[in-house]
Amino acid sequence: MISERPDEPFSPLTVVVSRRVKKGQEAAFEKLSSQMTERASQRPGYLGATMFRPSSSEDPEYRIVFKFKDRETLTEWEESEERAELLEQIESLLVQPSEREVTSGIVTWFTLPGQNPVTPPPKWKMTFVSWLALYPAVTLVFVLFGDILAQIPLLLRTMAVTIVVMLLMSYVLMPRMTRWFAFWLFPKKNHDVR
Repeated sequence: MISERPDEPFSPLTVVVSRRVKKGQEAAFEKLSSQMTERASQRPGYLGATMFRPSSSEDPEYRIVFKFKDRETLTEWEESEERAELLEQIESLLVQPSEREVTSGIVTWFTLPGQNPVTPPPKWKMTFVSWLALYPAVTLVFVLFGDILAQIPLLLRTMAVTIVVMLLMSYVLMPRMTRWFAFWLFPKKNHDVR
């Protein structure tokens, strides 16, 4: 199953692959998955990967979450011979074909390590938590650099502020906000964070 959401051509993409492994083939599967991650990490545009092992016998799926810089670099990896070679071996160890979902944009801010399955919270909750991070970040930028920013032309000032705020949101604030508000963003089940 392939489910893709529209994205911008140079927007980072998160891919979630779900795989059900045949009983007794787990070690072979994990070894091949590690090799796949190692190969992907050598490709341009690769931003990281995490494998989540099955959380229980009721949820026997492995989930592999990986990120690429944009659609172009993801496509190059997915069409590469080095990936196809390992994918064929991996698929032979599965009960059913892999399921794959590609997401981009704000949804990728809301990934909770160990969340199984990886399902984004409702949009209104994502919007509210994003605003809780965004408001103090923008306020802090203006408190610290307001006098300097006031002397810069509007377009350059806006560009500088948005660059700083987006970096703060993506790498500092949203990972923390997602953990702090996990009880509210992901209320069902227990949060078996591994």
